[in-house]
Amino acid sequence: MPATPVYDFDAPVDRRGTDSSKWDMMERAFGVSPDDGLAMWVADMDFPAPDFLQDAVKGLLAKANYGYFAGYETFLDAVQWWMQTRHGWTIDTDWVFTTFGLGNGLAMAIQTFSAPGDHVAILTPVYHEFAAKIGRTGRVVTELPMGTEDGVFVLDFDRFDRLMTGREKMLLLSAPHNPAGRIWTQAELSDLAAFCARHDLILVSDEIHCDLILTGHKHLPMHLAAPQIADRLIMMSSASKTFNIAGSRTGCVTIPDADLRARFGTFHRSLDISPNLLGVTLTRAAYSQAGADWVDQLMPYIAGNAQLFNDGVNAIPGLSAMPMQSTYLAWVDFAGTGMNRDEIHDRVYRQARIAATPGHTLGTGGETCMRFNLGTQRARVAEAVARLQEAFSDLQ
Repeated sequence: MPATPVYDFDAPVDRRGTDSSKWDMMERAFGVSPDDGLAMWVADMDFPAPDFLQDAVKGLLAKANYGYFAGYETFLDAVQWWMQTRHGWTIDTDWVFTTFGLGNGLAMAIQTFSAPGDHVAILTPVYHEFAAKIGRTGRVVTELPMGTEDGVFVLDFDRFDRLMTGREKMLLLSAPHNPAGRIWTQAELSDLAAFCARHDLILVSDEIHCDLILTGHKHLPMHLAAPQIADRLIMMSSASKTFNIAGSRTGCVTIPDADLRARFGTFHRSLDISPNLLGVTLTRAAYSQAGADWVDQLMPYIAGNAQLFNDGVNAIPGLSAMPMQSTYLAWVDFAGTGMNRDEIHDRVYRQARIAATPGHTLGTGGETCMRFNLGTQRARVAEAVARLQEAFSDLQ
């Protein structure tokens, strides 16, 4: 067998001018110029595409066939293999629907299992597109703000019970959690399952970050954690975050329950949705042994970035970085500085010249926080730490 390649995640990569939204839209979004700024907002990584993805695209070029295509079954086989091999989750390929990315899948699930005017619950702060999708489909957000314990987010179901209005039809879960990389435990997922049963909710578990797990931690798919609620469970996954292929717009909605699957399938077919050639090709190449080897080298590198960043940020008086268990997204609370949002943003955007995600856009609980993307070369992470320490140096 050929030797496993050794990947150099420190290799400099300049994505400016490549139509990367992360770099080429940062000035429009935050006033931070890509000429001297650091892009740490959009959740994609700055590492070069690995050889197995490049080879897959070269294979498309060699075939020179961009029309209708066969071989979709091999894509489903790859998804099935990946979930079994990497997560111990056995799925039937008949359970899987392909969507135009998970954003599309989320919107379709909301439209299938609720009606305009219904409420959809989210655990905040959370990925901003949850609330956006709910609003765009004519539904209403019910925020369930999380608490913190020992510096990490926790789920307070007694409080959540009190906040429910009775009009909720669904709950959207981010697992692992975006923005803070929290991995939910078996006990928490069991309690969440009971909560959904108690309030008669469809649970949509968005597990797009499930492969990005830091050393010493393990992701547990919701279907394995709580098989007793399979009759109200919609699973979401994609290779897009793990392998930086979000541009291929390919996600998987996996529905174990036959009745739910039939309802979703009716809506899915009505939109005439079918997989695209590039997405199928890239996902099939990613969900392979070569892809597994790449992820196994990536995550220790991300762990090193996380330690460097969090240690550096926590050394600044008034700043607190939440311990990371997964993803490449760091969550920093600036509340201890006593500064208002405008002053915090001025120091991060204008003085430090870092484009980071403002926490208030992720819902209640994020008002004094910001999210920083650490999926980049370590030299950039070190530079971000140095800039933040300089921007807040008067607090020393």
